[in-house]
Parts: sequence; C-alpha cells; structure tokens
Amino acid sequence: MAGGLISVPPLARWLSRRLALTLLVLWGAATLAFVGMRLVPGDPARVIAGGVQAHATPEVLDAIRERYGLREPIVVQYAVFLGRLARADLGESYQLNQSVGGVVLEQLGATAALAAGAALLGFALALTLALLTAGRPRARALSRAVEFCAISTPNFWIGILLLTVFSFHLRWFPVLGDDGVAALVLPWVALALPIAGVLSQVTREGLERALDQPFALTARSRGATENRIRLRHALRHAALPVLTLSGWALGELLAGVVVVETVFARQGVGQVVVAAVNGRDFPVVTGVVVLAALCFSLINTGLDLLYRVVDPRMRQAAL
Repeated sequence: MAGGLISVPPLARWLSRRLALTLLVLWGAATLAFVGMRLVPGDPARVIAGGVQAHATPEVLDAIRERYGLREPIVVQYAVFLGRLARADLGESYQLNQSVGGVVLEQLGATAALAAGAALLGFALALTLALLTAGRPRARALSRAVEFCAISTPNFWIGILLLTVFSFHLRWFPVLGDDGVAALVLPWVALALPIAGVLSQVTREGLERALDQPFALTARSRGATENRIRLRHALRHAALPVLTLSGWALGELLAGVVVVETVFARQGVGQVVVAAVNGRDFPVVTGVVVLAALCFSLINTGLDLLYRVVDPRMRQAAL
C-alpha cells in the first residue's frame, strides 16, 4: 500500500481489462442479433403461432404479442432484453417452449465433441506435416499442393467427398447419424483438413526460420540429432505465430460446425441455430450468438496467456 492506495498486481489489471472487453463483445453480439432478427420481414407473432399455414386468429396473435412483449416499442423491448441478458436469462424458445439455456445445453455436448476432436486432429496433422517437410524441398512442394487443395475446398464439399468414398463405396463409416465414435471420424476430418492446411504452412515457415538460427547450428555441433533439434528447439520458436492463428482456426471450427452437422445429419448447436433462424426463434438465435461470442473471447484470452508461457519476454509485456 502506498499513499493510501492498494497496489493491484499487473495480471489482475490485465484480467479485469479482458473481462470488461468480453462484456463489451457480448453486448455487441447480442445487440446485433436483436437488431438483425427485428429487421427480418414478417410478423413475429404469426411466426410464433406457426406461420401463415397455421391460420391463427387475431385473438391468438394478440395473446402472443402480449405474452412476449411484442406490443411494446422497440426501445422498450431492447431494454427488457438487456435486463434479462444481464441476469443470464435468454428467455424461452418460441418453437420448443423450453428455456434457451436448456435447448443449447442439450445439444452442446455433441457440438463440443465434434469441435474438440476436429481441433485435436487439425493441430496434429499440421504439426506432423510441418515437422516432416520443413527444410526438405521435395516433400515441402508436395505438402503445399495438398494443403492448398484442403484450404480452398469448402467444408461441405469435403464432407460430401468423404461420404461418397468412405461411406457409400467402401462402407467403412456410417452415412448419417450420431452412432458412436465411428460416426464422428468423417465430420472430424471434414472440419480438420482446412485448418490443418493453414496451420501446417505457418508452422513449417516458423520451423525453417528457426532451423537457420545460430542456436540450431550450435546444437548440431554438439551432436544433437535433427529430430531432437526440431522437437526440442525449433518447435518452441515456431509456436508464437501458430498460437496467433489458433484463434482463427478455432473460430473457423465454430463456423464450420453448422455446415458439417447439416451435411452429416448430426444433432448439435449448428442444427439448432439453423432451425431457429428459419423459424425466427429469436431467443434461441440470440443464445447461440452470445455463446459463440463468449467462446471467441475466452479463446483469445487463453491464447494471450499462452503467449506468456511460450515466450518469457512477453510475461511482463502489456499487462
């Protein structure tokens, strides 16, 4: 304590700033979702009642507007919406008559298993390709061609090709559904290949730069094997740009999950959000948007902390 003020540790100050930034991101994402859903043409009450085909009476529509506060001005609806969001209350699904939290949590496990497995596979493929091809011109040229194809091919097309070859023709994996780990393999591959293509290029370039540094020459002069130099010395120096791109890669996974779950007819948050957008189920859409924004913020915060673990020079920087 100095001058009557309590000294706050640098890490605590940094975490408080990141918390404030996370809250700002959540507010912005929720606001965009609110505005976007309100700009969609049509009567929300009629959509909630089942659409035009339902032939809801005026009395039923009035009751729906009263229940969900649709009679209020937009500003009032927005204020009520923010108040509920501050209490972590995302409301009730229009279509399913369940709490949004329950709807999302029910499907979150399937989506998390898909995203986590694809992330692990993508990073493993990228690391393996980079270690095997760095500093080896012929292997690098072949790897780059494969990586370019993986990067430039959309997830849904990769998924269709995988289904055609490994499910319809070879019958190694189930075509559709959620039946165990076997049903996850092809979705994992469809999600992992594009991010592996990008990360392997960045990792390889970092490894090649590191292998040309004086420390690598010193390690060779001491009798260290090439594999030991790559794994124990060069890989650490190549980690920072890979960590930077990891945030993008995980974001791509979250976006690709929606497409892949549709292609492989898997249950999950992606299927929920597609149905919610088609049915103008505003609370569910908002819940998924807020969840995605929270995931992005937590991922970026975690990566910033990892920077300080990998590179000691950054431990006291920008805290």
